[in-house]
Amino acid sequence: MEKSKEHIVHVGCDRGLCHQAVGRQDKQLNTYDWLADVPGNPYTTDLVEVQFKHTRKGYYHNVNNLDLKKGDIVAVEASPGHDIGVVTLTGRLVKLQLKKVNIKSPDDIKRIYRIARENDIQKWREAQAREYSTMIESRKIAKGLGLDMKIGDVEYQGDGNKAIFYYIADERVDFRQLIKDLAVAFHVRIEMKQIGARQEAGRIGGTGPCGRELCCATWMKNFSSVSTNAARFQDISLNPQKLAGMCAKLKCCLNYEVDDYVEAGKHLPGKDIILQTQDGDYHLFKNDILAGLCTYSTDKNIAANCETITAERAKTIIEMNKRGEKPVSLTHDEGKKAEPKPHIDLAGGDISRFDKAKKKKKKKNKPNNNRQPNDKKEAKDAK
Repeated sequence: MEKSKEHIVHVGCDRGLCHQAVGRQDKQLNTYDWLADVPGNPYTTDLVEVQFKHTRKGYYHNVNNLDLKKGDIVAVEASPGHDIGVVTLTGRLVKLQLKKVNIKSPDDIKRIYRIARENDIQKWREAQAREYSTMIESRKIAKGLGLDMKIGDVEYQGDGNKAIFYYIADERVDFRQLIKDLAVAFHVRIEMKQIGARQEAGRIGGTGPCGRELCCATWMKNFSSVSTNAARFQDISLNPQKLAGMCAKLKCCLNYEVDDYVEAGKHLPGKDIILQTQDGDYHLFKNDILAGLCTYSTDKNIAANCETITAERAKTIIEMNKRGEKPVSLTHDEGKKAEPKPHIDLAGGDISRFDKAKKKKKKKNKPNNNRQPNDKKEAKDAK
């Protein structure tokens, strides 16, 4: 059964049967092997990282000492039967990846059976071709049972004997009857896995407003809670449409720089402090937190006569006000004050520059270059 080209990706394998794989294994949670060029690196350990559909990965023992490379399609041990996946990492870095997974016992690590044969890949593709229709049908069954849940994805095991149903639910769901109905409908072993909205977005994939692929679909494995305080610390407008990601939750990237903003914000003056000068009182309008700049306005609610100064200058004025002193302006302590720029009223002013009569320019007599040199001589002879 042929798969459409949009579902086929090249994974960098130069073997006869393993030059193509189905899915997005080369795009999601890709691990860069910076030790790949080190001689003998693949043979330092028998552990191998294998990726399945979307973001699901597993770690296996290469007990048969197979010559595996990144991109090889392999048949691995499963319960029951076997599964088909793509090798994404070999060598020393696999041990470092294992620390993130929290595998408690080495006995939990299963084995790699063999490099996938042609009939293995054929069954794998046939199973994957049924995933979408299975997901649509399973949603109808769940809706018929009145279950408050959403089945977001279905993944068949490589041999087609088992299917994993990924679902989202806000509350606990009793899906015992659902499992029975799904087993009768699809004739496979059923496994239910609950995922969150962020994990669902990672499995589906997409492009963020920054123009890059979603973090949850490319490298992020652990999801930390994100609060609106992260946006407040960075002085970001609390606009739900801009703060929400593809999962309809707050963007994970709000947490990336929040620590830097919190640290830089400690060096800025308080927002409620009014700066008193001989020109008048100034209220804080906005901050450029990382640059350490503060913009003040003479009006508390709108931008009026705004001036931008450094945080150090603002603190200096605050200290002067505490001593009962007032600087000449925000930028000058004493002496000659900077001359204000002339104000041009473009809206209410009269436009008179078009009323002046234009001076007429005198035309200069230009020589007639078209006359022949003997024209003057002929004219004299005629006289």
